[in-house]
Amino acid sequence: MAAGAGGKAIEKQLKIGGFKRNVDVLVLYLAGQGQRSIPSLSQFHRLRYLWINNNKIQDLTFLIKNYCLTELYLNNNELTDIAGALKHLCVLRILLLHNNQLKKLGKTVKELKGMISLQTLNLFHNPLAQDPDYRLYVIYCLPSVQLLDRQSVTQRERASALRLYNRKRSCVVQSIAFGKRVNTPLGTAAGSSRCTQPVRRLMMPSGCEFGDRTIKVPYENPEDAVFLRAMTRSLMEFSFVDWNKVPTCQERRLENKAEAAHEKLTVQFR
Repeated sequence: MAAGAGGKAIEKQLKIGGFKRNVDVLVLYLAGQGQRSIPSLSQFHRLRYLWINNNKIQDLTFLIKNYCLTELYLNNNELTDIAGALKHLCVLRILLLHNNQLKKLGKTVKELKGMISLQTLNLFHNPLAQDPDYRLYVIYCLPSVQLLDRQSVTQRERASALRLYNRKRSCVVQSIAFGKRVNTPLGTAAGSSRCTQPVRRLMMPSGCEFGDRTIKVPYENPEDAVFLRAMTRSLMEFSFVDWNKVPTCQERRLENKAEAAHEKLTVQFR
């Protein structure tokens, strides 16, 4: 009976849209109709926009053949698991799943990893969103997402997520700069004295270890952490001349004397 009700809702929308062929159906609006289940939508091969929000949906098997979906609205339903139901939607850009009953964060995110075009994602008001590292975990696993739970993903959040879940890659990213890399011990001045800073001694809190262990806050003083990062970055070296002191072709002809060597200035900084 539920499937029959869902079928009637689809037929109604087809009449409203004036669709005569299934291939012409790009949009279906089935929101807020109290549906518990939806019949297969596999006949709509080119379906791109689908609203099924504000129903009582618990199962998504009716979507397994709709590969062209770019926007899918499933919020305010009764979903407890989406495993195996959405991973084929590789071109999906907008997915709203808030106000459901999704509990397993890892399992849910794994289902969405293949969505390389996903930009907008809502998962709030699900039990899985109570995880203390929920937001950073989603940002790390789904790097294409730009708007998560109605908030823009910042570059600082991406950096924090990388440090938390891939410490080794984070260290590599922080150590890379333009130019040749120079390894120098912390607290020693290298190259030109123009940018030399006084040596600072950093006091690490007891119990901190580096390596495979994740350290969220290695220093009590944030300035120490910033200084450490600056001092362990690669050196960059630039050379230039003061063109105001270089004579023009006309000046060289008029002066008729040997040209002095140009002064070259070299600056190193991190």
